[in-house]
Amino acid sequence: MRVPVLTRAAVAAASAILALSACGGGGGASSGGALDFTDTPARGGTVTVLQNADFSYLDPVRGFDGGVNNFYRLVYRTLTTPAPGNSENPSEVVPDLATDLGTPSADGLSWTFTLKEGVRFEDGTPITSADVKFGVSRAWDPELGIGSPYARQVIDAPEDYEGPYRSGPLDTIETPDDRTIVFHLKEPFPEFGSVVAQNTFVPFPEGTGAGDEFINDIIASGPYRLESYQPGSSIKLVRNEEWDPETDDVRAAYPDAWEFVIGLDPATIDERMLAGQGSDVNAISASPSILPATLARLQSPEFRGRTIELPNVCTTYMGLNTTKEPFDDVRVRQAVSLAVDRAAVQNASGGTRLADIATTILPPSVSGHRDFDVYPSEGHRGDVQAAQALLDEAGLSEGFDMTLDIRAQPRMQAQAEAVQQALGRIGVDVELNVIDVSTYYETIGKPARQHDAAITGWCPDWASSASTFLPPLFDGRVITEQGNTNLAQIDDEGINARIDEIRAMTDLEAANEEWGQLDEEILELAPIVPLVVEAIVNVPGENVTGLYSSPGAASGGIDFVLVGLRDPERS
Repeated sequence: MRVPVLTRAAVAAASAILALSACGGGGGASSGGALDFTDTPARGGTVTVLQNADFSYLDPVRGFDGGVNNFYRLVYRTLTTPAPGNSENPSEVVPDLATDLGTPSADGLSWTFTLKEGVRFEDGTPITSADVKFGVSRAWDPELGIGSPYARQVIDAPEDYEGPYRSGPLDTIETPDDRTIVFHLKEPFPEFGSVVAQNTFVPFPEGTGAGDEFINDIIASGPYRLESYQPGSSIKLVRNEEWDPETDDVRAAYPDAWEFVIGLDPATIDERMLAGQGSDVNAISASPSILPATLARLQSPEFRGRTIELPNVCTTYMGLNTTKEPFDDVRVRQAVSLAVDRAAVQNASGGTRLADIATTILPPSVSGHRDFDVYPSEGHRGDVQAAQALLDEAGLSEGFDMTLDIRAQPRMQAQAEAVQQALGRIGVDVELNVIDVSTYYETIGKPARQHDAAITGWCPDWASSASTFLPPLFDGRVITEQGNTNLAQIDDEGINARIDEIRAMTDLEAANEEWGQLDEEILELAPIVPLVVEAIVNVPGENVTGLYSSPGAASGGIDFVLVGLRDPERS
């Protein structure tokens, strides 16, 4: 899942839930009273994060999922960045390394940014415009650049450019002095000030980061540096003494250190968070939500006082590979869309408290969302008769076999099994291909390795909402050999033309209305099957506070940059 954004109303609601959900009666494990998880933390101590799978990549041109994006904010900086979760408008993008959101030229084909004074790498070396240029040019490397695609899509570059290690400097990015950087674009892109908040714009000293250099090590520009990393086991971050808080209005950096404990079974994480013993009073879970099997236990008064609930902004969906038979036939894709039992998927996701049924691509919290259902059925259980009629028309009355890629995570596998059972009603035999969580996105992002379908999720990448939701998933011109986000691999001239038409609109409100209409037009072609919008329900350690939803950095989850401890001496 990618980085999300909430509407202003949804952000306000999410923040309110964080503040109020801990006041429903009862107390923390040993606090004797309700907890306010938005209290300002004290400075010091170590926050522990319990997580099932390792991060995809420490290298920011490779990683592009919600969990690692949130981690990146602790160790890296970019020209701009999502606002912190406690700001007046957490949906906006704000200056980070840059002094402002950039200045476009009169024709919109170039953007100029000025770096702040006093920004440094962890070794004390000043961060210069040349470092920013080198860092972003790494996104063109055919082996490394599998993360955020926006730099390659928007910045002008020779067709044969393959990054700094193979092709040298990128001439379409100029650095007239140490603090000034100028980007030349393929065409005007009014939201370029948000593009430079993407992970691919992290600066690095020239010549660093080739090959796998950043697999187990990094060069920090944020408030923390990497002290140790045991892949699949643990990560320890400590303060970066060269980070100057006077240059950073986003990262509060309350803890002295962060410890990420990796490789834990999700059920173990739930048990540890509920028990809240020992150092786990200082812990949070990296999982978006508790397991469905744990949900009923939250009714106990001892947990109601420290349960947080947040609305999610990401759509969980099943992408259908339109390049493979029989999914190259729209009738077959429509039949699958009709047959899927979304209510069963919702139950597999934990029921109504943990998931809402999705019938649209854009979730309700995203500007441009419209309520509609192209494939209606009673109780969202699926219309088997209508689905079978379409298969008959397509010459597949006996059904067919297909392979569904799925993450090795209990909730995701339960969702896949619900799809498997539903499609069995129309003779479709679904084989589940279970892929390790830490490599899942890299695997399904390679068209050559994709099977017939995959279950995943998507969230918009910055506050323009739908403009970063539909194009990455359905623009046929952005299909790439690695890091591909158009999992359906649909390349439809009508969709591509509509994307260009809407992107050219200068009235954002009117554009959002058109994105909502395009949502329905796309689903008529059934390249994906929207399944659910999952909520976030978790139980933090009672000594943790500063918990705010992060619309732009953590898939709607807790924003790491504000987290800290009430009492740093407690363990």
